[in-house]
Amino acid sequence: MSDEEPKKKKRPFWRRRVRRSTTEGEHKPVLLAEVLAALNPRPGQTLVDCTFGFGGHSLELLQRIAPDGLLVATDLDAANLEPLPAWTDPSNPSRESARAKLEAVGGLFALHHSNFAGLTTVLALEGVTQVDGILADLGMSSMQVDDRTRGFSFMRDGPLDMRMDRTRGRTAAGLLATLTRDELAACFRDLGDEPQAEAIADAIVRQREEKPIERTKELRELIERAAPVRLNRTPGAPTERKQLLGPTTRVFQSLRILTNRELANLQQLLRVLPTVLKPGGVAAVISFHSGEDRLVKAAFRDGLRAGVYEAVSADAIRPAMEERRANPRSRSAKLRVAKMKG
Repeated sequence: MSDEEPKKKKRPFWRRRVRRSTTEGEHKPVLLAEVLAALNPRPGQTLVDCTFGFGGHSLELLQRIAPDGLLVATDLDAANLEPLPAWTDPSNPSRESARAKLEAVGGLFALHHSNFAGLTTVLALEGVTQVDGILADLGMSSMQVDDRTRGFSFMRDGPLDMRMDRTRGRTAAGLLATLTRDELAACFRDLGDEPQAEAIADAIVRQREEKPIERTKELRELIERAAPVRLNRTPGAPTERKQLLGPTTRVFQSLRILTNRELANLQQLLRVLPTVLKPGGVAAVISFHSGEDRLVKAAFRDGLRAGVYEAVSADAIRPAMEERRANPRSRSAKLRVAKMKG
């Protein structure tokens, strides 16, 4: 027998501890230069940021329409609208809240805890009927993903919540406990393009008969058992890590979309855009999911054919390679733009 101590077995690389994808408290607005070019914000205009998040886009827009322009911003996550969000470190004065940064600009702004599907109601509360430009960045913020208590990421164990608005609605864990096998399979297949949707749904139904699935780690381990990955090593194939994480990524994404009714809310926003944009007004929508992008593309195309829009972007605008390297989460972002007839 060897005198050497047995070596510790290395954890698979996809299970190793991961660093935050962004510095705590830092958020990089995606496609910022492209959004500003599309909206062309000018002093005195009225603009809407449908997804305030941590204020990255809003701050840049407000700076350009100040001092007498108006920025109306909405967010479904109430934490994003608080004077000091949860991620703010009071001991670090450099970490200002998004609200404080907007106040420093000195322009006019209004923040609303609301789903952008209710945009017409929000504008009515502000006494506004039509606006010059609208931005909707459909992605989650880095801090939401990195906060293990929200349940958005399978890389960090936490409760399976996934609600953007934690004051209402069923959690992801609640959906896993109550949806039928066929409803679960449809969710993973239709919203996540998951090829092993049925096998994963079967595994969830079996597991919940013994114990509810309540944490991100539990769901991830179940997916890995139910949907083993056969690696494709041909040239040009996705990386091994990406392939191994594929089923888990797709299931978590589809469950988040269902929990927050994201596609239905987007459809409602796309329906009301032409009614709240001024002649010559511009709408810019950033999506991160193929289903979202298809809805935006179809709505803008149909609006162009119907004579509602004067012009729409021929192709989705993607982040430059420099931005993708600096902010990996921007890689899947697609921006589409539509301009109302003047």
